[in-house]
Amino acid sequence: MHDVPDHAESPQASSGADDAVRPSTSRRPVEAVLFDFHGTLAQVEEPREWVRAAAAACGVELDRVRATALADRLLTAGRAGGPLPARVPPRLAELWADRDLYPHAHRGAYTGLAETVDAGIEGFADALYERVLIPDGWVPYPDTEAVLTTLRAAGVKVAVVSNIGFDLRPLFAAWKLDGLIDAFALSYEVGRCKPDPGIFWRACGMLGVDPERALMVGDTPADAGAVQAGCAVLVLPCADAGSPNGLGAVLDLALRPDA
Repeated sequence: MHDVPDHAESPQASSGADDAVRPSTSRRPVEAVLFDFHGTLAQVEEPREWVRAAAAACGVELDRVRATALADRLLTAGRAGGPLPARVPPRLAELWADRDLYPHAHRGAYTGLAETVDAGIEGFADALYERVLIPDGWVPYPDTEAVLTTLRAAGVKVAVVSNIGFDLRPLFAAWKLDGLIDAFALSYEVGRCKPDPGIFWRACGMLGVDPERALMVGDTPADAGAVQAGCAVLVLPCADAGSPNGLGAVLDLALRPDA
């Protein structure tokens, strides 16, 4: 057993000094949440179903084996809403660079990539692209509606901030989620792409909220670029269609009172 030095302070005496150096656990309130779209609120349909649906639109029925083989090749080539292409042909380089700034570039880049895969189906590349434009080509994550509804009930404003070359509003309307979104900051409309802070500032301006009172939620380093705009950031793992991606964590950050 060790002796206590004569100059040691009692717990009561030392509590004031400890409080003086203890980091504050309070945090700024969240008045708005900015959500990325793909990989955060929704995911593209399963690749094989994407291929089969597109082929059916062209009047061709694919069996599972052929659909799976085509899906693998198309994912390697590059899918809208999917993984980045293994290689962008030089003839598509300019369209690829501008894909999230102009609708024609978005369509041209992805149909061009699909055409590098010879499927032997007339009109197939366009049919594949059309799937990304319609609600059936996407699957909202399981917690999306509940999280958006809870934020709306709490008076927290919501914007969708997406690098995209087409209008997302019809998708949200079809899913009956449009009434839960206050603003859309879409790169092709704003003229800025994440991680450029300008797109986050635009979203905050649309909502009438100071960036320091906004939380950006996404799944990529581009979404984390919101830090440069002054926003707080939550990065969630991207999950497959229909699988939970932890979106409920947003409510812990946005609604929990300061400790």
